[in-house]
Amino acid sequence: MRDTTFSDAAREPQTGLFFRKGCSTFTPKGRLILLHGVGSNEANLAALAESLPEDLEVILVRAPLQVGPQGFAWYQVNFTSNGPSFNQEQAEASRLLLHRFIEALPALPTVIAGFSQGGIMSASLGVTEPELVAGFAILSGRMLREIAPRIASAERLKSVTAFIAHGNQDAVLPVDWANEADAWLDRIGVKHETHFYNMAHEIIGEELADFSQWLSHTLSLPN
Repeated sequence: MRDTTFSDAAREPQTGLFFRKGCSTFTPKGRLILLHGVGSNEANLAALAESLPEDLEVILVRAPLQVGPQGFAWYQVNFTSNGPSFNQEQAEASRLLLHRFIEALPALPTVIAGFSQGGIMSASLGVTEPELVAGFAILSGRMLREIAPRIASAERLKSVTAFIAHGNQDAVLPVDWANEADAWLDRIGVKHETHFYNMAHEIIGEELADFSQWLSHTLSLPN
C-alpha cells in the first residue's frame, strides 16, 4: 500500500471504539485491522500501511482503556518474575468489543493483526471467532492460556490461518512465548507460519515483507 492517508479518529457507535481508516483504492479487495500495544494508540501503527499490499483497507483501532495522556490498553497488565499478570475480565471485555466491531463492518475478507498486546488480542479473537476473519497475526505477542476454554472447534478453525513473528532478543515478551503459540496452533489445527528475527520488542522491515506476503496470500490480493 502506498500514499495511505488515514481519516481522523471516529467512534464506532455500537462499541464506542475509536478508529481511523485508510485506503489507497476506492475498491479494496481485503481489510486489515491493526491493534496497537499497551501504552500506545492507534496512530502508532499507521506507518506500517506504506509497506503493505495495495487493494487493502486498513483500520487502526484504539484500545478502550486509557492508561496515559495518549496511551491506551486492551487490558491492564503487570510484568512479574513469574510472567505477565493481567486483568482477565478486561481482556475478555475487549475481545467481545472487537467481535462486535468487526461484525458491524461491511462484508470484506478480513485479517486482524497487532503488535504486543494487540497481537495477543488478535489471537484471542482469531481462535474463538474464526468465522469473522480469514487470518490473524501475532507480532511480538503471545497467546493467552486463559483463552483455552473459549477456543473454537477444530472444524471451525479449518477456515482460519495465522502468522507469528517474534524477535530473538525480545526482553519484554521473551521468544519462548512465540514457541508456545506455535506449538499451540499446531495442536488445535490452525494453519500458520512462524518467523523469528534478529530484533528486540519491535517491528522491522524484513518482518513487514514476510507479513505483507502472507497477507496477500491470505486475502488473495495481487502481488
